[in-house]
Formats: sequence, C-alpha cells, structure tokens
Amino acid sequence: MKSHFTFSKKQRNGIFLLLLIIIVLQCVYYFVDFSSEEFVVENNELIQYRSEIDSLRLVEIENRKPKIYPFNPNFITDYKGYTLGMSNEEIDRLLKFRSQDKWVNSTEEFQQVTKVSDSLLSIISPFFKFPEWVTNPKPKPNYSFQYSNQPKTFEQKQDLNKASASQLQRINGIGEGYSKRIVEYREKYGGFIADVQLLEVYGLSPEVIERITEQFTVKTPRQIEKISLNNATIEELVTIKYIDYEIAHNIIEQRTLREGYKSLDDLLKVKSFPINKIDIIKLYLKLN
Repeated sequence: MKSHFTFSKKQRNGIFLLLLIIIVLQCVYYFVDFSSEEFVVENNELIQYRSEIDSLRLVEIENRKPKIYPFNPNFITDYKGYTLGMSNEEIDRLLKFRSQDKWVNSTEEFQQVTKVSDSLLSIISPFFKFPEWVTNPKPKPNYSFQYSNQPKTFEQKQDLNKASASQLQRINGIGEGYSKRIVEYREKYGGFIADVQLLEVYGLSPEVIERITEQFTVKTPRQIEKISLNNATIEELVTIKYIDYEIAHNIIEQRTLREGYKSLDDLLKVKSFPINKIDIIKLYLKLN
C-alpha cells in the first residue's frame, strides 16, 4: 500500500498544479457569467400583468365573502341580524314590533322600527324582499255601491266553499299565497264544515280570519257522520283529528265517572285534552 502513496518531487508538483487548475476552473464557473442573452423587461406589460393579478385577487376576495340572498326583513332572527351588522338593541326593537303581530312593509318603516343607521340601511336594504301584495299591490276595484258599517247577514255573505282565489284576495291581508292555501285546504278535505276550520290554514292570523268571515261563510258545509260522544269507542275517537289513544282513553274514563257527558264543552275537563282545538273537534262529535 505504501508504494501507491509514494511520489517523486515532479509527481508532487504535477498533482499540486492539477489541483490549482481545478480550483481556478471552479471559481471561473461560479463567478463568471457566460450567458450571452440579455433580458429586457417591458414596463407596460409588467404593469398590465400586475393589474390583472390584482383584479383576480379582488374577485377571489369578493367570492369568499359571505353572500346575502334576498330575504323578508320581517323574519330576521338574532343570528341573521348579527351577520347583517345590526346591534342587539336594533334586533330587539324589530322582534318586539313583530311580537305585536305587526309587519314591516317598506324600507323606511324598517328604519323607523329598528332605528338602524343610514349607512347600514343602504347596505342591507337592496336585499329586502317584501311580499308581492306589498310591492305590487293590485288596484282595488271601484265599486259603485256604498259600503255599510252594518255587518252582513248570512244571506248577504258569499259561500266560503264556492269562493274563488281571486274573490278571497279582495280581503285585506289575503294575497295569492294565502288564497291558494285556503283553496288547497278546501279541496284536500272536500270542503269546509264550518268557518272555524280557517284556523287550520297555516299563516292566517285571527284578524285576517275575522275579515274573511265578515264577507264569507260556509253555506254548503261538507256532510260528515258525527260520532256519538257518549257511545263512541276508543277506535272511533282516534279517527278524529287531534285525538290520540291517550286522549281517547281519558275521554272514556271521564265519561264513565260522569255517567255520560251533558255537554261537548265537558271535554275541556278531560286530562291532556287539546283545549285550543275544541272548536275543531266539536265539529265531528254529537252527544247522542
């Protein structure tokens, strides 16, 4: 092995010279630019490219923002109001106003109720979507006859089971949506039995129902076979809307204790009985 690492003086000089040449070449390679091409930057193109990048960045930022879709301001919740930038006091004013069964029908009325600032109103008001009968009210027909303050008699009223949707829309507070619901409910059950069934039409307030019954009433009620309250079995009672097996059992138990019901209103004393539905349930019952 020693013979491989033993060099003469000339050989050592040659090795050192070779190493020096390698080092010089490496330095030239790293520090000398042999590229003959020169890059020319066009300022106009660079500015245009930067503007395109900035516009794309702005579009992406805009797309990432939470989107607001058209909505009815009457149904703003706490969370919805918070996302819109409303304060707790402004939201509470709106909720208090709505708890009185009142409606906001314009942007100006919304600001009067909530007292939101003009700047916030200008941001959120373009997304307000009021009902069609508010934004595009239909012209009221010009009737030549005089209205009377006296309530209409049964003969003067129109039959609720024969009224069309357009006739129902003449009532203040009844638009296309509500009139369609009334007609659909009537067709679903084969007609109204009594005026009180209007309570089952979703969305109708007591005030609107009162205005309907001032002009309409059930003159041709749907014929049904009423169930005898004092003789009915549990299976017969559960066929009545709003009465389940538990309530039917309680009705029969109370009937046994009373030795028969003297009035349909005695059902109000039955345990778990749906008191707020008594008028609907009474339509399907008789005493004997």
